[in-house]
Amino acid sequence: MAVECDVILVVDDNPDLRDGLRLALSEEGYTVETAINGRDALSRLYAGLKPCLIIMDLMMPVMNGFEFREAQLADARLADIPLIAYSGVTDPRETAQQLRAVAYVHKPKEVGELTALVRQFCPKDGPS
Repeated sequence: MAVECDVILVVDDNPDLRDGLRLALSEEGYTVETAINGRDALSRLYAGLKPCLIIMDLMMPVMNGFEFREAQLADARLADIPLIAYSGVTDPRETAQQLRAVAYVHKPKEVGELTALVRQFCPKDGPS
């Protein structure tokens, strides 16, 4: 399964935050896929989606970000997809280490800070 270098998966149960991130990243030239919880995200990945990065809220119903990350890391086909944890309820450093996340963004943050991280992990060659 080849990585899609311009595809970002945003996982958040809050539709306003999810849509806001989708819009901001789309304006940066990324294709943004969304999921409403960890189980939805896993279903998308098992169906063949291979994003260059996952941005995930940690506190969600059905399957939270911790449960998702455990399942993701246990699957060799999915384990190499980097994850940015995006939450407001846990200690950033400890959580990033626990999840083996490439970054942790504490909500609420400016969208520009998050898009800068996305560009770091999914660089664009030029304008889309």
